[in-house]
This record gives sequence, C-alpha cells and structure tokens, in this order.
Amino acid sequence: MDVGKERERDAVALRSFPTNSCSQARRHLRLWLHVLANEDWGLQWAGISFSLWCMRVLIVKTSSLGDVLHTLPAVTDARAVISGIRFDWVVEEAFAEIPRWHPAVDRVIPVATRRWRRQAGRIHIGSELVHFRAMLRARAYDCVIDAQGLLKSAIMTRMARGWRCGLDRQSARERFLGFAYQQRFNVPKAMHAIDRVRHLFSQALDYALPGTEPQFGVDISMPGKLTACPPYVVFLHGTSWASKRWPDRHWQALAQRANSDGYRVYLPWGDRAEQERAHFIAANSQDAQVVPRMALVGLARLLAGAQAAVAVDTGLVHLAAALGVPSVSLYGASSPVLTGTCGAGQIKLSTHHPCAPCLQRVCRQTYPQQTEYGACYVNLTPDRVWQAVQDNMLKPKMVVNE
Repeated sequence: MDVGKERERDAVALRSFPTNSCSQARRHLRLWLHVLANEDWGLQWAGISFSLWCMRVLIVKTSSLGDVLHTLPAVTDARAVISGIRFDWVVEEAFAEIPRWHPAVDRVIPVATRRWRRQAGRIHIGSELVHFRAMLRARAYDCVIDAQGLLKSAIMTRMARGWRCGLDRQSARERFLGFAYQQRFNVPKAMHAIDRVRHLFSQALDYALPGTEPQFGVDISMPGKLTACPPYVVFLHGTSWASKRWPDRHWQALAQRANSDGYRVYLPWGDRAEQERAHFIAANSQDAQVVPRMALVGLARLLAGAQAAVAVDTGLVHLAAALGVPSVSLYGASSPVLTGTCGAGQIKLSTHHPCAPCLQRVCRQTYPQQTEYGACYVNLTPDRVWQAVQDNMLKPKMVVNE
C-alpha cells in the first residue's frame, strides 16, 4: 500500500471522530480499529466486530410526542456528517416506535416514568426500575446527550456510561442539572425546538451545523402507506388542552366542505372524549369515518397516504410534518413560533384575539354556551381553514426518506 495514501486515509479517519466526546487514547484505538477494519485480515484474528469501532451515541429524549419527533433532524445531521455513527435512544414507552423509524437508530430503551408516577408504591415498579437501569448501563457510549433538559432526563443521563453532555444553566428548562454532565453547552432559548436540538448535537459531537432545512429522515417504508379511494384528508382534532380545541361545529362544517370537493375525511381519536367528538363531527357528514383506535404506526400509515391534514396544536401534527404531509395547523391559545410544525407544506394559522396566545390550559374568556373551546377560535372560520388546505395541497410534498 502507498504510504502517503495510507497516512491520508488515517488522518481522515481520525478527523471523523469528535474530539470532545472521548479520550485521546480511545480516539487512537478507534483509529487503528478503523485501519484494521479496512484490511482483509484486520479484525478476523481478534474477533472484533464493526460495532466496536463505529461511534455510538445515547440520546435521552423521553417525551412528548412532538419533542421526540423534533429530535430526528439532529440525528439525520449527525448521520450525514459522521461516518458510521449509530444511536441508541431512551424514550417513553408510549413513543418507542418513533426512534425505530430512523435508519441511524439501533436500540430503543423504553422508560415508563409517566406510568410509574401513576402507579407509585406498587411492588413491580421496583423490578422495572432495576431492569431499566441494567439496559441503560449495558453498553458504554462515546457520548450521552441529554436533549430534554429536565431533572428526570438528567438523572437518566447520569446513570449512563459515557461522556455526558447537556444544556447549560441558561439553556435548560430546569436548572441545577450540572451534576449530570461532564460538558455543558449554550443553546439560545429563542430558537425553534428543532433548531435547538440540532445546535446541541452539533456542539456535543463537534461538527459544523448544516445549513440545510430540517430532514426528519423517517423511513416511510417501515410504517407503509394506507391506500384509499377516494383521496382523503385527516382531521387531528384531539388535544390535551381544552383551550386548544377548535369548535366542534367548525369541524363539522370543514368536513362538509371537504366532502363537497371530493375528499373523504378520517377522524382518529385517543380517548373516550375524543371518540365522542369524532362521532359528533362525522354525524352530519356525507363521507367522514371515525377510524378505530390506532397505535402510532397505524396513525403514521393513515397520515402517510393523506392528501392533507388539518390539526389543532397536537403532537400528531408533527408526525404529519415528519412524513411530509401538507398540513394546516390551528393556533389560538398557543404559539407556533418555538414549537410549530416545520418543513415544506406546513401552514400555521393563528387567531387574532387580544388575549392570544394565552398559554393557558383552560380559556377564561369563553362565550356563553361555548365552554368547550377557546374564545379566540371564533374568528378562525372553516372557510379560511379550507382555503388554506386547498392552497396547500397544490404544493409538492417534502422528500423525507433520505
């Protein structure tokens, strides 16, 4: 082998590993393993597998649905820049399907903090905690990134084996988390949530932040698509905040407009109240169907085949955005500035009301006999929303499987 070419290849291999996430000795070890792995005889004698020298990163981002989806573009960035990088991910059990849709994620470590809080004191929780800790510490990582910035995520990060990175005191949502990290980074709070995670990853893994638009990298072939005739739109009407609900009568009128233009309407739901609302919306519609309760993979399949989605401020609209589905999101009590949908074909309609966005779970200015939704949505009419949907469906979908 030419000595000059060999040295050049070694230098490139060394530069492909971040300098602040592992020790000098480990970097040299990885370099030589990289060299050996490219020789026919290199790793056979030692029985060393590829997984020993490819870079491994643990992500701690447990919830919520939108926050988990907001982390995917950062994973795509790192995969494009660092050759061979692989990720494991700590995530709430309810959202464990999502990281598996990204081709750079190997292992998902589910955690059940929400369920444990509801079932505090039960005997079986202790054994689940022991099992979770064992899974968390089963593998050593080159870098452990707390992308959540909360006390619960900091504790999980501290338990993991690897160089621990997180947000500094000025950047995290909760303070006094420094005990968990060996390296802290400043990320301005005024950034959009997706940009914040992308900046954190670029600093923790030591690469230049790409200037491209966020790419979620979701492998659509995994959830697949639902083929349906006629073409359809999906109404994502459910939300945990009463103040974020759009009037049910508006949903009914919007369904009728969709039907008159030749679109079927599908209405997913998550709990009993949302199921009742879905049936109410479908009651006066010519072609609106309340779908059975679905897991996330089923909802992804439903959304992937839709011509458009209309949604209140809910986590599922970020799933639609990740899949490249043209979506119209309705904002009243909340603001799209820091956590709104991103990507091609994403329209965000905000109300123009003196108290909006109030950022309150319950509207305190509802009109008489209209207590099921916020007062600020009265002027966000079905005509305005459907016009936005029609304009949006003419735009090409974003390419998400890259």
